[in-house]
Amino acid sequence: MASTHWLASSAAMRILANGGNAFDAAVAAGFVLQVVEPHFNGPGGDVSIVAHRAGRDDVQEICGQGPMPQAADIDAFDRLGLSSIPGSGLLPAVVPGAFGGWMRLLSEFGTMRLAEVLEPAIGYASDGFPLLPETALAISTLAPLFLDEWTGSGQTYLTSGPDPAAGSRFRNPTLAQTYQRLLKTAESVSSDREAQIEAARHAFYQGFVAEEISDFLASGPMLDATGRRNSALLTGDDLARWEPTVQSATSRAYGPHQVFKPGPWSQGPVFLQQLALLEGYDLPAMGQGSADYLHTMVECTKLAMADREAWYGDPAFTDVPLETLLGAEYTQQRRALVGEAAALTLRPGSPGGRAPFIPPLPTPDDTAPGSEIISQLRNGLPTILAVTTAKADTCTVTVVDRHGNMVAATPSGGWMKSSPAIGSLGFPLGTRGQSMYLVPGHPNSLEPGKRPRTTLSPTLVLREGRPFLAFGTPGGDRQDQWTLQFFLNAVEFGLDLQHSTETTAFHTDQVPASFTPHAFRPGVLVAEETCDAGTVEALRRRGHEVELVPAYSLGRVCAAGFTPDGEFVRAVASPRGRHAYAGCA
Repeated sequence: MASTHWLASSAAMRILANGGNAFDAAVAAGFVLQVVEPHFNGPGGDVSIVAHRAGRDDVQEICGQGPMPQAADIDAFDRLGLSSIPGSGLLPAVVPGAFGGWMRLLSEFGTMRLAEVLEPAIGYASDGFPLLPETALAISTLAPLFLDEWTGSGQTYLTSGPDPAAGSRFRNPTLAQTYQRLLKTAESVSSDREAQIEAARHAFYQGFVAEEISDFLASGPMLDATGRRNSALLTGDDLARWEPTVQSATSRAYGPHQVFKPGPWSQGPVFLQQLALLEGYDLPAMGQGSADYLHTMVECTKLAMADREAWYGDPAFTDVPLETLLGAEYTQQRRALVGEAAALTLRPGSPGGRAPFIPPLPTPDDTAPGSEIISQLRNGLPTILAVTTAKADTCTVTVVDRHGNMVAATPSGGWMKSSPAIGSLGFPLGTRGQSMYLVPGHPNSLEPGKRPRTTLSPTLVLREGRPFLAFGTPGGDRQDQWTLQFFLNAVEFGLDLQHSTETTAFHTDQVPASFTPHAFRPGVLVAEETCDAGTVEALRRRGHEVELVPAYSLGRVCAAGFTPDGEFVRAVASPRGRHAYAGCA
């Protein structure tokens, strides 16, 4: 197994050693990540999961993306004088989906009891863990906000003072108590494993957790990115009416591989559209890392991501023409748009003759922020705006087991920068609502009860019908660029999995980000400084504005899978960030 934190990976390994399956291990790791990477995810956030049961030929997706509140519509934000949903505070809060998503995986795919998979997270929250440098930076930067405005966050994150040292022991005893109370409630209901899991889910969405959330939201407005104090639209009723969904994952063949992704409520099908476009090229002949290769990859990404912007949204509310988008005829038409020069505009397609629509981006608030805190809150990503080169903003868990079970999950949201923590629970809510448009008629336009399109995009691959590979990375909108490079390194260029995580990473910033202020930079191709100088010069001649960043600074790909003959389990973790960890039991 592999994850973005060594303690989560260790917890998963213990579960596997104690007889649990891949799904049990993933759940245990997921809850540990909520404790040890609170700057990137939490119980109030969301999770996207793809899972394959051994002996079957399909893959299921679990949507742990909570929807918008019933009170959230375009008029509600218009009355507040807002042209976009802010990236922080209470207004962008959605139903917390992470807990429900993990419970659905444990109940339907796992074998262990809730107590067994929660034990590692409870231990680290109660007894402590070494604080990551990124978490320490986030706490010290946001401490004035936590002291003066978001006092629940102060209770939760300032337990070691306003300037904790990286590597120091950090605890979240309130979160430990929340987990323990959920477990106690579950065990008081029944001795049956599945009944306990359902009781815990009920306690979260209709019981004491929902009540605490509801009381907190009703207690008054809170400071947000607008520089004003606004109240929440989310209520306890929104939590009570939601359940995570399980359905067949979206897939496409690529040579002997069948690649599975979450559906168009996420950006996942972008990966499949990129594969479809790239299928028309002889990538090995180009050479890994060549100018031809980077140019072709980036230009195909621009086309796929432009379609994401025009066509992806919650399929329960909109007709996403996914079959056409992945079809051979449409792909051939789109591939013909890839030229020798860099494209500098978004070019969405017209599947089935339908006219694409990308709403104009809201005008960024260019008024002086007034304070460092407001400057931080205006950016909807969890990362702290500072002198940093790290490009990672969520978490990843990938697990396979000797039976042939595979799972990949990308948990995120509910991070400490997003929203004030609920002091009685020890975690904040997620703010995925910021990704929706306040313009009617688009697949990702705001509607009550609608899921915002998420960036969370794990991947599973079967090879000739057999379990092969599970992988993912942090990285927001860039996830399906960095993981695509990893996948092609392995299946097109024959690199071993570890080497496949270590080649020069790159991405395009041409497509508007899903997070406020929805920044984009036409023509910009970002690459690590290990990129060959000749390649950089050739790309610039083609019209790319190449921006070089430090080596090993883009993404944190984690992967687990099997050797091609199915004889051995294998796992790898990118060296980027220096705290992802892989292991095999």
